[in-house]
Amino acid sequence: MFCPKCGNGDQTPETYCRQCGTFLPDLTKPAKKEQPASEHIKANLFFSALTILTSFTLATLLYIFMAFRPDTHVLIYITAGFLLAIGGWHIQTLVRSILLRKQLKRWGRLGTEKQLDGELGLPDERELKEADLSSVVPASVTEETTRHLADHRKPSP
Repeated sequence: MFCPKCGNGDQTPETYCRQCGTFLPDLTKPAKKEQPASEHIKANLFFSALTILTSFTLATLLYIFMAFRPDTHVLIYITAGFLLAIGGWHIQTLVRSILLRKQLKRWGRLGTEKQLDGELGLPDERELKEADLSSVVPASVTEETTRHLADHRKPSP
């Protein structure tokens, strides 16, 4: 391995350059391990539930301790309303995550590391479609045109 900064050769990855001290990462290792869908859904369920609990608790506490007093500012009511709206939004996120988890379990894909759409016969949107070669112009046509243009540009004697 060569140092990208000074160019010194015969370096070991995951160490520092012996000449300039630059860290030399191992570029053959993947940068980030991809997590299965079950991990993403589990995290989404947890954070949605935590947000629902927190937002409704804070809105309730605001109403209990601050609301309906003569000196209560209108921003207290607006803040409590926003907290209720956030909680409501995360309820629908939680429900959608639960439905997604059920659907993935039904397909037998939840918890598996290898998640290929081809296994279930589902179309893969990342695949390229078959090439349409009906509008391709052969190279000889363009060569003849270029040669013909070159003949016309020559000045006549």
